[in-house]
Amino acid sequence: MIGLRHFSIMIAIRIVLILVSMITLLWLASLQTNVGLIYFLGGILIFIQASLLYQYVTNVNRKLTYFLESVRYSDFTINFRSDNKMGNTFRELNQQFNEVLHAFRQARAEKEANLQYLNTIVQHIGTGLITFDSTGQVNIINNAALRMLGIYRLHQLSELQDKHPRLFELLSNLNSGVRELYRTPSDQPLALQGAAIQLRGMWVRIVVLQNIQTELQQQEVESWQNLTRVLRHEIMNSMTPIVSLVGTMRLIVNEDVEKSTTDQEAVKDLKEALHTLEKRSKGMMQFVNAYRDFTTLPKPVFANLHVKEVLQDVLQLLQTDLTSNGVLWELSVKPETLIAKADSSQIQQVLINILKNASEAFSVQNNRLIKLTAYNNDNLVMIDIEDNGDGIEPEALDNIFIPFYTTKKTGSGIGLSLSRQILQQHGGQLNVSSQVGKGTVFTLVL
Repeated sequence: MIGLRHFSIMIAIRIVLILVSMITLLWLASLQTNVGLIYFLGGILIFIQASLLYQYVTNVNRKLTYFLESVRYSDFTINFRSDNKMGNTFRELNQQFNEVLHAFRQARAEKEANLQYLNTIVQHIGTGLITFDSTGQVNIINNAALRMLGIYRLHQLSELQDKHPRLFELLSNLNSGVRELYRTPSDQPLALQGAAIQLRGMWVRIVVLQNIQTELQQQEVESWQNLTRVLRHEIMNSMTPIVSLVGTMRLIVNEDVEKSTTDQEAVKDLKEALHTLEKRSKGMMQFVNAYRDFTTLPKPVFANLHVKEVLQDVLQLLQTDLTSNGVLWELSVKPETLIAKADSSQIQQVLINILKNASEAFSVQNNRLIKLTAYNNDNLVMIDIEDNGDGIEPEALDNIFIPFYTTKKTGSGIGLSLSRQILQQHGGQLNVSSQVGKGTVFTLVL
């Protein structure tokens, strides 16, 4: 304000000087002495004063224009010299300009730091995120979304039409608050949920992608658990009185019937029938009790688990079985100090189940081999158990995690279901891929 007040005073003074010069020139001309010389000298004086006034105003306007342009185009790198060429008070104005530009620089640096911070968070979260405008231009897509969709970049939504045509259709028509389900070509279930916001006069859609395979698997396991629990309860309630009744009937036969009849052959047949009935009833009860673990699996007790030690312990336990089946094994753990948070006994049970299945997956192969590979992938501990056996038929591959389903003559069909449940309680997954005649890979994700 001081600088602007000084600027107004200087303008007024210069205008007054010009007026005084003109009045003096007219007064001298009225004396009629050397009129031509007076007009010439007076004109030069007035021209000089007008030029100085124009230069003064132009310099000030140029400084103001320079400052405003730097603000308009966000060029805060300039600096105004703290001089007094246009008056001592304009030194303060230059300083004020510099302070304003410094404040802009600081605000922009904070904004860029916040954007960098938010972008780092977006790129490292496990949930997929895509934002795009009304023209289909993709503004943001994070690494999780790229992994879920199996692509390495996305600039336009239309680029999804070749690999994910159904997803392109869903994203183009997704309404705010609506949740849609999409399955990728690799059969990964993704939940899509969108929202729309107006940003600088343009509508932008934000879509969240979440892999719900674990959620669906957990719901499936819970459904099977409820069914198994009901069946077990009903069967046990039915079989217990039958076993008790058979015991009573055997007692009656031994104490009463056998002594009161001469047809010992019939008594013998009756005893055998009761014995068979009792044996089958107890066998059924034992069979049903075998599924108790599936419905009452204890919660895992988490601790630091040294992956290499656990794998070596399991191989040591199964060494006799593997050797008798003519199976060799290879173990690779990278890094060798790989550690996971898990329940050691439960993870060992999973490994035993899968390794026993792998050792029995061979028919005519001569070079029977099981490879165990443990490694770290995006802060997840992965354990691959790969065999070069017969592989699993596609129809069976879809059902192997279903309770009671088995392709073995002596299997109960509970091992893999229990193993997947254990992994889910660890917050992980148990996945499988197989090719008939080439082998199978089970992957534990912790």
